[in-house]
Amino acid sequence: MKARRPKAIPTLTPETTLWQAVGGPVCGVDEAGRGPWAGPVSAAAVILDPANVPGGIDDSKALTAARREALQHEIKARAVAWGVGFASVEEIAELNILQATGLAMCRAIEALSVTPAAALVDGNYRFDLPCPIQTVVKGDSLSLSIAAASILAKTARDRLMVDLDAQWPGYGFAAHKGYAAPTHLAALKSLGPCPAHRRNWAPIRALLEA
Repeated sequence: MKARRPKAIPTLTPETTLWQAVGGPVCGVDEAGRGPWAGPVSAAAVILDPANVPGGIDDSKALTAARREALQHEIKARAVAWGVGFASVEEIAELNILQATGLAMCRAIEALSVTPAAALVDGNYRFDLPCPIQTVVKGDSLSLSIAAASILAKTARDRLMVDLDAQWPGYGFAAHKGYAAPTHLAALKSLGPCPAHRRNWAPIRALLEA
């Protein structure tokens, strides 16, 4: 039986290495909500203080909702700078989800109170951002600032989906956050799409065509 590889733990090594190379602050950047049927895509950028990093930061997907919520307050209180950006359902339809994700990332970096010299970006796609970038595959499990950004992006989007649930009741946005849950599909079949839905997504488009 193959031994299970230990889980990667995010560190500040990627940030320190890039900071030394560029000679200035480095932010981590990540997104949330590229795959759902409804709601915007969000992104966050975080410049951590190496001397004041909250304990327990990890890939947002590895944390409970309660832990993400607690950590997002700590990150905001102790980071050198943080920013969150969104791209709307309309912008997703106009630009496509990849370019809309880049737009949300630009807005997150532009919302930082400190201008970064470079950014570490989760994944392998080189978005056109306001500063030089270095991509990091599985960055949210390797880089603490990317993991912190993943937490802020996820919690910000989750709060917005709760607001959309109140605005458009019946779809269950507060529970499934716009993802492809059976209850979401059932509500779509019963109620049809609402303005919060991504109408160029295949399931939504099929319902509209029907």
